[in-house]
Amino acid sequence: MNWTVYLSGEIHTDWRQKIMQGAKDHGLAIKFTSAVTEHEASDAAGDVLGKDDNGFWRDHKSSKVNAIRTKNMIQNCDIAIIRFGDKYKQWNAAFDAGYCAALGKPYITLHAEDIIHPLKEVDGAAMAWAQTPEQVVELLKYITSDS
Repeated sequence: MNWTVYLSGEIHTDWRQKIMQGAKDHGLAIKFTSAVTEHEASDAAGDVLGKDDNGFWRDHKSSKVNAIRTKNMIQNCDIAIIRFGDKYKQWNAAFDAGYCAALGKPYITLHAEDIIHPLKEVDGAAMAWAQTPEQVVELLKYITSDS
């Protein structure tokens, strides 16, 4: 079986590349999908509909355009990996986790121990909590194995 794994969350570190490379190194039959990870491109996704000087309306339009991609990818994934970093609050990642939970999509959270408390509800609905991309790769090896 080929698996589709949606990678959600913080965009300021190389955690996605580490997971994808680890899966490739182990020959896992996984297709990875993700939201747009270029911050400026994501923020400007709705600009084609007309430039807006008001930040609220610019963000509103761009979030709706980005949601077309995100909703489709979450609905079509087999499992999601949702990363919470330590530098920025990832409200979008928390939203993705809630969307996965509402759809009954399994997800794994990836974050440091020091933010367990603020993520207790998100972790409570997760199938697993990992602290490193390497742990995620090990989980994916197990989950996707034929035996």
